[in-house]
Amino acid sequence: MINGSIVALITPMNSDGSVDFASLERLVEFHIDQGTDAIVAVGTTGESATLPMNEHVTVVAQTVKFAAGRIPVIGGNGANATSEAVELTKSLSKVGVAAMLGVTPYYNKPTPKGLVAHYKAVAASTDIPQILYNVPGRTAVDMKPETVAELVSVSNIIGVKEATGDVSRVKRLRELCGNDFMLYSGDDATAREFLLLGGNGVISVANNIVPKAFKAMCDAALAGNAELAASIDEPLRGLYSTLFCEANPIPVKWAAHRMGLIECGHIRLPLTELSEQCHGLLIDAMTRAQIEVK
Repeated sequence: MINGSIVALITPMNSDGSVDFASLERLVEFHIDQGTDAIVAVGTTGESATLPMNEHVTVVAQTVKFAAGRIPVIGGNGANATSEAVELTKSLSKVGVAAMLGVTPYYNKPTPKGLVAHYKAVAASTDIPQILYNVPGRTAVDMKPETVAELVSVSNIIGVKEATGDVSRVKRLRELCGNDFMLYSGDDATAREFLLLGGNGVISVANNIVPKAFKAMCDAALAGNAELAASIDEPLRGLYSTLFCEANPIPVKWAAHRMGLIECGHIRLPLTELSEQCHGLLIDAMTRAQIEVK
């Protein structure tokens, strides 16, 4: 099982909008060196919405290649059409991912019955472990714990990324889904508490730029050391809000570029690069987190 500190990896791009695979390889090496436990490739933070399917699969495959078995890679396989999610899942099943992360179908607002049918269809198309992903702030649908519980019996649905920020769901999900079902936080601001309450890991945006510290916080929380986890977490808290001063992944790509982690901070339309009024806020938060800004 994949536990701990998991990065929702950005997809670096050149100024012409093409994927910067040289920077992607450096990012993978950076996270391996810093102790990150796993990588999510081409999830929401990886701009999955603007990568056509062939490019999406290529980026995930290259991430797996660069990782070379040293760190698990989870491929994003979400789509708002079940047929597209199934097709993507079949393609990703061939590239060596350890698991897949499938966001709830967005915009079309499926009912609980529709969510269950969707995820069962996706899971049936592969034998690779599947992680559900609930982020109602981005999708306009909230997958309740009771709906998640209906999917626990599917053998290769192994967990859920819960990004509501409502840590009370940890207890409810545990009650309904059992101790073997993996619970991942998708909300950096409440991740420490999520882990202390019994979560298994965090799929994080901030981890892109503070992987070593974020890993240490996760390890402390998973060990039940609330005091140590809090002391590590405190300098990072400014990042948790400032990295969402504009739509993710606009701020985190800008920050990664300023750190020299990627060659260019380009982001695909309809998202645009970070507005100037956010620059100072983000630099201040990075400074408090002891990040060197170039």
